[in-house]
Amino acid sequence: MKHISDSEHTINKRINKLYPPEIAERAVNSIIDLIFKYKQRIISKEYHLSEKDIILITYGDQVNRHHEASLQTLKEFMDKHLKGVINSIHILPFYPSSSDDGFSVVSYNAVDPRMGSWREIEQIAGDYRLMVDGVINHVSQFSDWFKAYLANDRYFQDYFIEVDPSIDLSMVTRPRATPLLSEFTDEQGKIRHIWTTFSKDQVDLNYKSHRVLRNVLDSLFYYIEKGATLIRFDAIAFIWKELGTTCVHLPQTHELIQLMREVLHEVAPEVIIITETNVPHHENVSYFGSGADEAQMVYNFALPPLLVHSILTGNTRTLTSWAKTLTLPSNKVCFFNFTASHDGIGLRPVKDILSDEEVVNLVERVKGHGGLVSYRAEADGSQSPYELNCSYIDALSDPNEEDTIRFKRMLLAQATVLVMPGVPGIYFHSLVGSRNYHEGVKHSGINRAINREKYNMDWLEEELSTQGTLAKRMLDSYKRLISIRINEEAFNPFGKFEFLDLDDRIFAIDQQCCGDVERVVALHNFSEEVVTCILPENIKGSLSDILTSNCTIANSEAFKDRREITLEPYQIMWLKGKI
Repeated sequence: MKHISDSEHTINKRINKLYPPEIAERAVNSIIDLIFKYKQRIISKEYHLSEKDIILITYGDQVNRHHEASLQTLKEFMDKHLKGVINSIHILPFYPSSSDDGFSVVSYNAVDPRMGSWREIEQIAGDYRLMVDGVINHVSQFSDWFKAYLANDRYFQDYFIEVDPSIDLSMVTRPRATPLLSEFTDEQGKIRHIWTTFSKDQVDLNYKSHRVLRNVLDSLFYYIEKGATLIRFDAIAFIWKELGTTCVHLPQTHELIQLMREVLHEVAPEVIIITETNVPHHENVSYFGSGADEAQMVYNFALPPLLVHSILTGNTRTLTSWAKTLTLPSNKVCFFNFTASHDGIGLRPVKDILSDEEVVNLVERVKGHGGLVSYRAEADGSQSPYELNCSYIDALSDPNEEDTIRFKRMLLAQATVLVMPGVPGIYFHSLVGSRNYHEGVKHSGINRAINREKYNMDWLEEELSTQGTLAKRMLDSYKRLISIRINEEAFNPFGKFEFLDLDDRIFAIDQQCCGDVERVVALHNFSEEVVTCILPENIKGSLSDILTSNCTIANSEAFKDRREITLEPYQIMWLKGKI
């Protein structure tokens, strides 16, 4: 096997693609040192994704109790309510931060003391597979790195990107309506115009500096040492900048991700890289690379808005048509499926999937449900809707509708995610049916706060122990669906799947286990009507609904004669049978 110092080694080749020869040599040597350092400290353990992998997405301070580290409280909640059901947890940035609920990182290698310490993180990682954020596109303006830059420390002068404001930057793709360059004054009184893709408090790093790359990799290795087995690359599409380009999805961006994955895998090949790129679907899936060299999981960003659109219209035609395009470059990668997250419901991913009129209708419906809209700047100076800010359950239902309908629609959406090919991610608020948190928006002035309410643990426990509350109904029903899902090999992320055209109101997936022995045909009625559909002739033999243990489906006369299935409004059926 070639050593990394060999010019033919792929790590060496990738570094030489990114940096000129004299810098590349230094970069290679520093990465070799880094790999040697962590091979002494990290014990690699083989792991393969399966149907049992479910990831809870949560803030480290999602649940709180007085005089207790919130990470400790979070683990207590997990142990009491989710152990044996959910095996993985994505703790959103728990590092010291100056804004954006953790995404303006002040120090990569520390835990926010208000949440706890690395001790609590390691305890969680001891019982659950841990997913952490690599917030590596930017750091806080209050980070030591940026403070050293403004102090004119020579070591940090290439860590950030200073641009003459007279340069034409109109080609740069903008995810926000805020200025691309922000003014800062250094210690000598000089005004610096610095690249800030997302906000003034999120200063972009310059990966043309090999020292930035080395120190970021050092932090990622540190997370693995502390127990992380999955690493989410936040906002990774914007990580490499070249003047005169869009500065998104550049070839250097893909090369950089591939390089970082390969370096991490030199020490811990079981670590899974997940890319977060809230962009049109065809751009998003490019981060799978060849299927063996880039992200192992990609956020399925088009799914959340398409599910809302389908439920609100009672029509799955577009959803099914899009789903049929879901192909993977290999059997080593899969989608990370979700409905809600700490961010809003992105609209860019459905560009060219939904028409402009359908997007406008979706925006107006969600606004009518108490939701908000965030905008992004276009190249011509105009603004367009970027994301819907709304709790997912409220996005699906009018505030005046009964909780019974609200519950059915929400459970339908979540059940769909559980059977989509890939690994499901469940936002904490979806698990307990949280409603719009307008008070948070009013207090912070940030639209995204509408879906980021934090809970007092004792209050939440009271809600979850009281019969009839929406929180208890959601959690109990959700756990039941997950418990069934994790025991069916047909839901393996790498199994065969086919989306079926049965009726424009039905979303149907035929999933088969990797051994081609069993199948589950998942049917979901997205309408408020009773729907009868006919299964394809190739789905033969006895079928039973594993959600109801109803073994009589295949024995009914309608099924025997015509393979006919009837679903009530918003009903879910998971029909299991032999292939």
